[in-house]
Amino acid sequence: MLLHCTKRLAEKLAHGHAGDASSAGLPDERTPLGDWHGHLLLLDRRQCVMFCHDLTRYVLFLPGLRAPQFADLGRWHRELFLATLAVQGLPSSHLARLELLMGPLQIDCRTDRSVLGSLRVAADDLRYGSLPRVPNVLDLDPLAISYELNQRPCRVGKALIWPAEAMRKLVEEAVQQV
Repeated sequence: MLLHCTKRLAEKLAHGHAGDASSAGLPDERTPLGDWHGHLLLLDRRQCVMFCHDLTRYVLFLPGLRAPQFADLGRWHRELFLATLAVQGLPSSHLARLELLMGPLQIDCRTDRSVLGSLRVAADDLRYGSLPRVPNVLDLDPLAISYELNQRPCRVGKALIWPAEAMRKLVEEAVQQV
């Protein structure tokens, strides 16, 4: 899995992560499920991370990370991603095969403005939609928020897509190839 980090997230990961851009595989060696963007944002003075899949704009939200947790960000991402897909109703056999497809976390700082724009919109939806309903960001359920953020349309270029449906289709195609 290749994570394109914003500058803020890359600074956090530099202290506790051994991966670097040179260890990333060539584009044809990675699966379509492997390219994500990550961004660190502060909500209620807590460090939160949002991930956005490059092709489908599928968003994951991790609230309240502490410094030691950044060293194991790949595991946190994998667990949340698989749990969110399970909530969407994907069969456990698909999830087991998908877990085998996902490799170790590799990071770089090459970002795409379109994906970052989708991340910003998702962050605004969270900041002005879900966050005012709870007294503290730590009261937000990462599964519920991730599920909610993927049930809205996103624009990719000129096309309008639904992230949950696009990710489901992508996972099913990837699992069939294994």
